[in-house]
Amino acid sequence: MGNGTQISVAGGRMRQALRLVRALLRHHHRTFFVAVGGAAVFAACTVYSAVVVRMITDEVIDPRFRRGTVSSSKVVVVLGALILLGCVRAAGVVVRRTFAGRTQWRAAESISAEVIDRLSEQAVPWHRSQSTGDLVTGAGVDAEAATAVLSPLPFASGVVVLVGLSSVLLVATDLWLGLAAVAVFPLLIVISVKYQLRVEAHYDTAQDELGRLSAAVHESFDGVAVVKSFGAERRETERLAVIASRLREARLGAVRLRSTFEALLDALPTVVNILLLVGGAYRVRAGAMTVGELTSCIYLFTLLVFPLRLIGYTLSEVPHSLAGWNRIRALLDQPVAPNPADTLLQGVDRNIGVAELHFAHDGEREVLAGVDAVIEGGRTTAVVGATGSGKTTLLHLIAGLIPAGRGTITVPTGGIRLVFQEPFLFASTIRENITMGEDFTEHAIDAALAVAEAGFVHDLPDGLDTEVGERGVSLSGGQRQRLALARALVRRPAVLLLDDTTSALDPNTEAKVLANLRATLGNTTVVVVASRPSTISLADDVLFLDGGVVVAHGRHDELMQNVPRYRRLIEAFEHDRAALDADADADATSGGGV
Repeated sequence: MGNGTQISVAGGRMRQALRLVRALLRHHHRTFFVAVGGAAVFAACTVYSAVVVRMITDEVIDPRFRRGTVSSSKVVVVLGALILLGCVRAAGVVVRRTFAGRTQWRAAESISAEVIDRLSEQAVPWHRSQSTGDLVTGAGVDAEAATAVLSPLPFASGVVVLVGLSSVLLVATDLWLGLAAVAVFPLLIVISVKYQLRVEAHYDTAQDELGRLSAAVHESFDGVAVVKSFGAERRETERLAVIASRLREARLGAVRLRSTFEALLDALPTVVNILLLVGGAYRVRAGAMTVGELTSCIYLFTLLVFPLRLIGYTLSEVPHSLAGWNRIRALLDQPVAPNPADTLLQGVDRNIGVAELHFAHDGEREVLAGVDAVIEGGRTTAVVGATGSGKTTLLHLIAGLIPAGRGTITVPTGGIRLVFQEPFLFASTIRENITMGEDFTEHAIDAALAVAEAGFVHDLPDGLDTEVGERGVSLSGGQRQRLALARALVRRPAVLLLDDTTSALDPNTEAKVLANLRATLGNTTVVVVASRPSTISLADDVLFLDGGVVVAHGRHDELMQNVPRYRRLIEAFEHDRAALDADADADATSGGGV
């Protein structure tokens, strides 16, 4: 890569860095400039302390050695000035560190909130196409990486003031020594730019691999039961080890470059300091400068070593922050599709109307190919069909979770609640899982639990305040389903959609739940996906799906008599259920052994 190309790339990166800083400080510029002010005070005091050191050397130390005496008033003045400068410098450091940290963490909080807001705006299909690990990394690790540059930036801004004032003082003290010292600054900038160009690729790779590792770990832990049941621990370990090794190599590459870079930052000022001492000694012998002026120059340049290193540290953080910021922008720049719920039409009655409804997953064959149906309000309708017939898809469309390809859906006012076949409980209390942060009376919660046949809650040691663990791991599948149902019931929706919600319940408990729904939710339209003949027979109506269309719609006994395909499907359900019951009886007889 030629020098011209390197300069062009470096300029582009610096423009990106400036845009990043502007974006980060959009809402936090006040605290940032207070931090910069503290850094500027520190810089001014540092430069002036070199003047005081020269005064101490020329007016206190040198006269003491030459004449044996020194004015006590001068000692008091210079020591007082030195102490005062130290106190003001310390105050500047406290202000700078306090407000720089406040700026960084407030900016990280704002970015995380912005990412979470954008993720919450995205529709369900978009989330299904994304890696959970990448999304979690974007709201956490990437936000911290993007704002990492804000911590040293105020000090680096103060260092610019420090370098400017120091350059003027060094040149004013002695032209040749001052020019020699100032000449180091451009050299350090060139080294920093070259380092930034080379290390950026390592940081980009590291952030990408970190996202992949987070996704893989999340997936592995989420499927721990499957991993253990199939004895796949070694495979998962090897899979994670491959990703972790790529992350390690990327970070080690950055560390190797950084160690070389920091070694140069250490060595270069030290060499220059030695040259200043040697050259200054000749200048003092020639009478061109005093011992105090030489001491002042060396003292000032020594003080500059750490701040100059901080500029290098700030530049080294730029690629890391840009890598995190680019990943965040990739999330924030994702277009937000219209909310599918906004496409639902509001009806004038309690019925649910579906007309010419089509749906296909990502351009594949249509799951629903022109569904037409009217589901009567205030009744319980069972949606029945073979696997892949579109039952769950139909419920998701009515709930407004996914957009229809074509067609219209008309729903009543008053809210729609969908209870999934696989219930999700948060790692919190039962009460918080039911209320989801809303205010409900104890009576309303108890009533919902009663309808869902979830009275077991009151037998738990802490009742509603029992912690259920992540995804409700401390509860059985049937208990989780009943709590998920209670979560929907407490809101008294106009439409209740049950996607095989009672599949983990025994037939007697399931019958009680459905009877409770009929008795207490007379005005609620209930649509339930069912595969148990006993459940289907309890419904007022049956909507039979086959091949993505409604084949029949009527009472269960009517369909059994008049629709052969429906009758064969129900007989198959009964056969499968009988086989499962026989297996259960055999396990019980043998003691449940495997």
